[in-house]
Amino acid sequence: MKEVIVNVNNFESEVLKSEIPVLVDFWATWCGPCRMLAPTVSAIAEKYAGKVKVCKVDIDENIPLAEKYGIEVIPTLVLFEDGEIKARKIGLVSQSEIESEL
Repeated sequence: MKEVIVNVNNFESEVLKSEIPVLVDFWATWCGPCRMLAPTVSAIAEKYAGKVKVCKVDIDENIPLAEKYGIEVIPTLVLFEDGEIKARKIGLVSQSEIESEL
C-alpha cells in the first residue's frame, strides 16, 4: 500500500475517522531529513499495509494542520488511533524506532 497524501480537506476522513491506526508523516519538500526518511516511511507503508495507514502531510501546503498538531520540527511522525494521538517521533528516526510505536 502506498502512502496517502492528506491535506486540510481530507485529514478528518483519512486520519481521524480511520478504522485502523494512522501514521502521519509531517514533512516539506525542502527538508533534507524528510527526504532521507521517505524510504523508511514507504517501507512501513508496505510492511503494515492493511494494519496501519500511512499518510503524508506537506506542512507548507497545510499550515493549519501543522499548527493544530504543534509541528515545529520536521520530519515529525504522529501515530493516530481512534482520532487520538498515541505517539510522536521527531527527526530522522530508524524503522525499528517507528515500528516500536506501532
